[in-house]
Amino acid sequence: MDKCRDTFLPYCLPDITESEIDEVVSTLKSGWLAKGPRTRLFEQKFAEYVGAKHAVGMNSCTAALHIALVAAGIGPGDEVITSPMTFAASANTIIHTGATPVFVDIDPLTGCIDADAIELKVTPRTKAIVPIHYSGQACDLDKIYGVAEKYGLFVSEDAAHALYTQYKGRMIGSGAPGSVSYSFYATKNLATGEGGMLTTDDDKIAERARVLVSHGMSKSAWNRYAKGGSWRYDIEEFGYKYNMFDIQAALGLKQLERLDTMQQRRAEIADAYTRAFAAMPAIIVPKPSRDTTTHCWHLYVIRLNPANLNLTRDRFIEELAERNIGTSVHFIPVHLMSAYANRYGYKRGDFPYCEAWFDNVVSLPLYPTLNDDDVQYVIEAVRELVSDCSR
Repeated sequence: MDKCRDTFLPYCLPDITESEIDEVVSTLKSGWLAKGPRTRLFEQKFAEYVGAKHAVGMNSCTAALHIALVAAGIGPGDEVITSPMTFAASANTIIHTGATPVFVDIDPLTGCIDADAIELKVTPRTKAIVPIHYSGQACDLDKIYGVAEKYGLFVSEDAAHALYTQYKGRMIGSGAPGSVSYSFYATKNLATGEGGMLTTDDDKIAERARVLVSHGMSKSAWNRYAKGGSWRYDIEEFGYKYNMFDIQAALGLKQLERLDTMQQRRAEIADAYTRAFAAMPAIIVPKPSRDTTTHCWHLYVIRLNPANLNLTRDRFIEELAERNIGTSVHFIPVHLMSAYANRYGYKRGDFPYCEAWFDNVVSLPLYPTLNDDDVQYVIEAVRELVSDCSR
């Protein structure tokens, strides 16, 4: 590298254009800021896009994951199988139902839950599986749903990273027998600031979710202040305040219109990184499984190979930061978090593949507004570090 860039290159930025801004302004001028017609339209458009029968807008993916389990009847005394290689929300929401999360180690090649190991953790108390589509890579859904069918388990797919991902030619969310939860957080491929969506082909799950998401209020009450609406409503269940609102949906509608274009740029950047790093023994590039027809490249996660690199992961991140490059780590394993270690007695060594993954991964900048010079700067910085510190 000739010199360090003058400005900091963030790890992630949302891609917001005048189209989104105009739609939000139009929503503000409409006077309908809470859940309303734009939310309903976004739900409809999103369901059509992913190929699901139903879509229910939420204020977060966390809410969607929680509602999915509650709607499926998961509760105290139950066990739910998931992966520790995820953000805490995936496991926290299991606990919020009163159930117990049961962790399964990851596939060391993909970072996704080891589908072959799930059945070993099934007990008479097991009621559901929450597989996480890590970084945009699809889990082995055939095996997962095979175990679910064998033991009568509900499957709640965590697709916070997987909008646009395809498994064996089918978009995640299309034809799913259980439910699928998406995130629209500011860093996601489709961003509404905060927000999420639950999709399902199950009429009963969808109907119950629509009630639970707004205090347990009868599902027709969302428009009670509009002409033709009624002030009368019923509380059908002890629900939650989890609904999406129209300002979020306004952003979502325009982001959805642009998603194909944004995804094309993500794929171009990921390809540039892979071509640059694939021949470096010190770097292990992401390799989607043969079943992942389309990787949505929510993240570009490289793994450092300690056998070929005289540099720790933490120091690698510090060196990039000194060159004004932002990075992240996905994820600190949930079982190593103090709340989980204190309650369940987890410790290092319990899930060795997950821990080895965590010790060596770095997420590089990847978002549609990165220009070619930005991408090349990241590539040159990584090359320099590997060149200077290879064993």
